[in-house]
Amino acid sequence: MDLIHLLHETMSSPWVYLAIFAIAVLDGFFPVVPSETAVITAGVFAASGAPYLPAVILVAAAGALVGDHVSYAIGRAGGARLLDRLPPDGRRRAAADWARRGITTRGGLILTVARYVPGGRTAVTLTMGAVHYPRRRFLAFDALAAGSWGLYSALVGYVGGLAFEQDPLRGLLFGLGLALTVTLIVEVVRWLRGHRRRTARVGEPGADAVSAGGVSRPEDAR
Repeated sequence: MDLIHLLHETMSSPWVYLAIFAIAVLDGFFPVVPSETAVITAGVFAASGAPYLPAVILVAAAGALVGDHVSYAIGRAGGARLLDRLPPDGRRRAAADWARRGITTRGGLILTVARYVPGGRTAVTLTMGAVHYPRRRFLAFDALAAGSWGLYSALVGYVGGLAFEQDPLRGLLFGLGLALTVTLIVEVVRWLRGHRRRTARVGEPGADAVSAGGVSRPEDAR
């Protein structure tokens, strides 16, 4: 197939590492760029010898780290105003609210979780900048998140490449399907945990009064 031949040529070029790095950087603050797909594809072809798998992992992780810091800097410079202007019922507002809760409950570890949530990565890094999360702690946790993501994405593709060594297209589809399955599992777990929390709040004494406006602030109860 012409597509497979083109991919072979692309993946055999030394410029592929720069391309992976650039795509991973852009995806940090412009999330329509498919960095995970690019890394998985490189992992599939790495099973045949080119590109070099450790180099793919390294440049993907480095690009993700740089991209996250760009998003963090944008949030730190004016992200708070940007987040406040989001429509209250929109998906972006929901993502930002989820990021705020995650930062409060999990701290920097939310960066790793956000890698596997659609739209979560940018929402978390932008929000961490907006709330002025300590830069050094952000760097430490983000290095862990970016490294684990680069390793995971490349190995998912590599496994697909090994499983279908004679058919890279099937290997790519296998790798993308595996990544999609992991994302769906994370989303289901998130939904179940959120549903459990909402159910627990509804069952708490006084919940009806709060929702009805009977007790809206501690001062009102005094």
